[in-house]
Amino acid sequence: MSRSGADLALLLLGGFRTLVDAATAELARRGYEDVRPVHDFAMRAIAAGADSASELGRRLSISKQSAARTIAVLQERGYVARDTDPLDARRKRLQVTALGYDVMRQGEAIFDELRDQWARQIGAAELKTVETQLAKLVGAQPVRFDNPGWIVRDLGESV
Repeated sequence: MSRSGADLALLLLGGFRTLVDAATAELARRGYEDVRPVHDFAMRAIAAGADSASELGRRLSISKQSAARTIAVLQERGYVARDTDPLDARRKRLQVTALGYDVMRQGEAIFDELRDQWARQIGAAELKTVETQLAKLVGAQPVRFDNPGWIVRDLGESV
């Protein structure tokens, strides 16, 4: 039985959701009940240099207001702090806290464990094949949060 392109998209999305939901549940079991996927995306962007709501919004392709709300939640939970910019005392820069880095490390370890689970379920060679083929299809950087449009590689134009 042949599958449609929509079926493939749903399978890929289902794989993502399965991993993310399992990781979120495991983080909760480890004491981080308040962490959601968007929090990890935001902390990673902040650690990579998004030091303001405007910049975080650009990198995650969300509004400045949504970025500000996410920052407020992360600050309230102790994952992110605002520090004075050493070059401009009037400016406050975002920084991931030690607790934030701990959450990110825990998340990475959990995803490694989930990957190992999948390898046991379908076989290590099969999983490697899936990963290799997906990498060929989506490229070296499968997701970019700092690009609001999708790149259609075959057509070479933004959609």
